Amino acid sequence: MNPNSPRTAICPGSYDPVTNGHLDIIGRSAKMFDRVVVGVVNKPMRKSATLFTAEERKSFIEEATADLGNVEVQIFSDLLVRFAREVDATAVIKGLRAISDFEYEFEMAQLNHKLDPGSESVYVFARSHFSFLSSTGVKEMATFNADISDLVPESVAAALVDRLGRR
Repeated sequence: MNPNSPRTAICPGSYDPVTNGHLDIIGRSAKMFDRVVVGVVNKPMRKSATLFTAEERKSFIEEATADLGNVEVQIFSDLLVRFAREVDATAVIKGLRAISDFEYEFEMAQLNHKLDPGSESVYVFARSHFSFLSSTGVKEMATFNADISDLVPESVAAALVDRLGRR
């Protein structure tokens, strides 16, 4: 990396859908780095299918982060370390809510470091009021018509109600 280039980090995830917890991590990351690339995983390995397409997920995040001038959103379909190299990122930022998140992310960080010894991982702890929040939980709540208006951006809440709330 060129020492004069901006400090770039990536915030990868499936974001199916993006939650206010995700947005808090992205916003806090934008204060620490010159450039933050939110990487939307096209086809997550840990999930059989996503509720929203990669383009929809990207659009939700772009709308929600429009006021953050140093944040951009890209869809990726390759190994994380290759995507990081592609966007000239020096760090991977991951949010942690609980010990179980740490265990998984620690394993991923070790694998990424094996693939790219220059790979660095930065962990940002979820704020207490977001520590319970997950995309899966939000989708379940939306399926049963629970109020999710304070958990996700307005456009995401409307899309979830449209897609899930009428079951």
